[in-house]
Amino acid sequence: MPTNDAAALPTGRHYGMDWLRIAAFGLLIFYHIGMFFVPWGWHVKTAQPIEWFEFPMLATNAWRLGLLFVVSGYASAALFARSGGLGGFVRNRTARLLVPLAFGIAVIVPPQPWVELTFKHGYDAPFAWFWLHDYFRFGPIDGIVLPTWNHLWFVVYLWLYTLALAVLLMLPEGMRKRAGALLDRMLADWRILVVPIALLLVRLWLGWPGAEETHDVVGDGYAHTFYLPLFLFGYLLRSAPRAWAGIRRWWRASGMLALASYAVVAAVVLQWPGNTPAPGWVYPWYEAAHAIFAWSAIIALIGLADGYWNRDHPRRAMLTEAVFPFYIIHQTVIVVVGWYLLRFALPAGAEFAILFAATVAGCWAFYLVGREIAPLRPLLGLRTRAPRPASFEARHLPESA
Repeated sequence: MPTNDAAALPTGRHYGMDWLRIAAFGLLIFYHIGMFFVPWGWHVKTAQPIEWFEFPMLATNAWRLGLLFVVSGYASAALFARSGGLGGFVRNRTARLLVPLAFGIAVIVPPQPWVELTFKHGYDAPFAWFWLHDYFRFGPIDGIVLPTWNHLWFVVYLWLYTLALAVLLMLPEGMRKRAGALLDRMLADWRILVVPIALLLVRLWLGWPGAEETHDVVGDGYAHTFYLPLFLFGYLLRSAPRAWAGIRRWWRASGMLALASYAVVAAVVLQWPGNTPAPGWVYPWYEAAHAIFAWSAIIALIGLADGYWNRDHPRRAMLTEAVFPFYIIHQTVIVVVGWYLLRFALPAGAEFAILFAATVAGCWAFYLVGREIAPLRPLLGLRTRAPRPASFEARHLPESA
């Protein structure tokens, strides 16, 4: 199968990548609902955490955020192409990311640390007092630094990576094209799997031991060395025929590799559950399997979306627009509703059903109401004015985060 054929490059809008982005954000919401039940630490927890929840959570946490950065990089390439230049692109991304970020930090996120302080630290002031007197202190309460962005760290990182991309886009066009062609060749055919996995294993070796994400920007080099290359890979993928040919040839094998590496991760957790210490030799193998799982799952999912999801649907444009407002509001709904559920001592199944229904309803209400009120649209990351439904733009160029 030739890997240098320009015909391998998708033309027009790739609906499969739109669906992949929708699915990735939807999965993120499910994941955060799961955080209420899994034994890991979080803002608020069910009274009786469920240990087996670890396994479905582990099946996604290696790749779910990396996939979001890939599809965001891919969307950024399309946005740059129709932004009328680098300045317009940066202004657009800054407005569409930092305005909802500021709104989120000031209005949407505050119930989360209030619940956490109440649940874990015995904070006894009502929310209104907390918001007006303690939240904007620019300092810690019981180790929780306020104000905070909590789950909105993704927006911060996406904006920073957009600026990094903008710096690269300032290079001469010829240099950019040569660099893009070189990277495309490096990812051709089987190298779409081998080269990134090798780099991830080198990164793991250099960061071992104790490397983990912090989401504090400055001290989060471990996250940046993973997410920034994935974002740039997504941007490159817009014009990388050899990489696309490699994905189409190897995505099924990548899926099998993802299953095998997940089996290693799950086996370690099954053998040494909870806080049970494992032998020292286990940890490097666990982290290596985790890294292989991350990349192989991403490639498998891109290939799946390309092969089976690359078709339009009447609801696609609305869902593509809705996912960013969903992302902004979902965790606050989960934390607040989960905290209120604790007082009823319900079975876990009932808690899950109520939490899921409340989160879906809250996300839809936030989006459907916000999109109709012009001053609220920028706060949700939406265009200032909704495009007319009959226009080409409304049908083919919906919102992208």
